Amino acid sequence: MKKSFFFSAFVLAAMSFAAAISPSASAQAPQPQPGPPASEPAGPPPPPRLWPKPTNLKVLPKDLDGQQVRDIMEGWEGQLGVHCDTCHTPDPTRKTPNGRPVLNYADDSKPEKNAARLMYRMLDDINTNYVSMIPNSGMGATCGTCHRGRLAPEPYVPTKEQHGPRRTPQK
Repeated sequence: MKKSFFFSAFVLAAMSFAAAISPSASAQAPQPQPGPPASEPAGPPPPPRLWPKPTNLKVLPKDLDGQQVRDIMEGWEGQLGVHCDTCHTPDPTRKTPNGRPVLNYADDSKPEKNAARLMYRMLDDINTNYVSMIPNSGMGATCGTCHRGRLAPEPYVPTKEQHGPRRTPQK
């Protein structure tokens, strides 16, 4: 709805500009059909998607509902630069409406899923036993702290300017 409104507004502005620079252009240009006002809604929003209750939580709290787990997973996806199928296996017997296989979220056969669990435990340990011990430490570590949107984090190599010259110990 918004795209078509903005497209219509763009076309109208372009035609007005053409009419201003060429009087004959306005006589030949088709008149745009006005669209609905921008404030008029296109209809009720779709109902929120209901995510099923998770059945195989091993490191996340077991009292989370499907939407909460989905929100956490979407955060991890962005921080790691991956998609759901990185850790979750497709179920070849079931398809989504767009033809993609439905993922079997409970299946533990992919090594990436177990690696994610291990990394989650590591982060929890770092934040609980180290970062929290530093006064005013602020935000804890996340997947993105190291991964920065990549599945395999790049090693940090300081430049000469960042490292500075080697100093010899004073005697």
